[in-house]
Amino acid sequence: MPHPDQDGCPPGAVRFVLSLRAVGEGHLSSIEFRTGLAGADGTITVDEPGRFPDAGSRREVDFDRALFRAKLAELGHDDENADFLWSLLPPRFTAAEMDAALAELARQHLLRGDCAPLVEGVRWMTASSYEVEFDPRLSLSERVLWPGGPADSHGMEDARFVRFTPDGGDAVYLATYSAYDGRRVASHLLKTCDFAAFAISPLSGQSTRNKGLAIFPRPVGGRFAALSRWDRESNAIAYSDDGHRWDDAVNIQVPARPWDAVQLGNCGSPLETEAGWLVFTHGVGPMREYAIGAILLDLAEPERLIGSLPEPLLIADETERAGYVPDVVYSCGALRHGDTIVLPYGCSDSSVRFATVDLPGLLRRLTHP
Repeated sequence: MPHPDQDGCPPGAVRFVLSLRAVGEGHLSSIEFRTGLAGADGTITVDEPGRFPDAGSRREVDFDRALFRAKLAELGHDDENADFLWSLLPPRFTAAEMDAALAELARQHLLRGDCAPLVEGVRWMTASSYEVEFDPRLSLSERVLWPGGPADSHGMEDARFVRFTPDGGDAVYLATYSAYDGRRVASHLLKTCDFAAFAISPLSGQSTRNKGLAIFPRPVGGRFAALSRWDRESNAIAYSDDGHRWDDAVNIQVPARPWDAVQLGNCGSPLETEAGWLVFTHGVGPMREYAIGAILLDLAEPERLIGSLPEPLLIADETERAGYVPDVVYSCGALRHGDTIVLPYGCSDSSVRFATVDLPGLLRRLTHP
């Protein structure tokens, strides 16, 4: 994504931020960053990383009652105890206010039956919603988002960042990532204005119950829109009024070709072009071999598929097939730089490379197959 600070860039160049999935001992994943420059001539350079990684400091945040209620209802906590608890809390509440409400619920225990599962769920949500703040003197490459809550205790994977500009508002950076607690995977939200402070929270709704949610860079029809892989196999579109609670998704592309016969997914947030929303996709073939493709969606109605490449745009070559997860090329985001698309991609979970794509040529293939 474009770096928030473009001061001092050479003419025709853009400074970028690249997020990476870092995998350590015990297969525990975290999110780290690199910075670099895409030159006017198409040259890609990546800055040397800093020497001292830091996980930042955690701080408490205010909580969203509607989000808590929706998420806990998904987890089966939608009963008289829950109704009583939510009646005690304002629309935005603090940890202290939640403690007071839980204490009152405990006092009602004999009248209302077992409330222990609800309390456990509330504690889980509270611990999974927080902010991480970094010393601004640290280079961006030294800031590591480390699993900090029960929902992502076993890993933070595949962050899909996007520079999001609300209608009539200032741009922020949003990302969804796959939170893994050792048993379940769910989509969580990251939000930052400066890559120094990050707000982290769970998401709710059927569209968020799997990996691969990717938010559009602006509202569509006055609402948040996102790519979803809610059924583990297909590419779909979902909408939200607040960016936290997502409606049911509508499938737009299902596995149909040999190179994506097992499942489909997205390679990050759509890129807006004059011809439509450009979406890079990943397809998984019968031998678990990954390939990157592309589709084009209508700007006003992203549920309408305009075009789809009949063949892969990128597959692993012989130098990219060996690694921790072999035969995989995979991306979580691309950057438009004039008429060039900069597409970083992981090679079999062993290294990262950059591909560049001629945008006018790709759009011609998508609109005139």
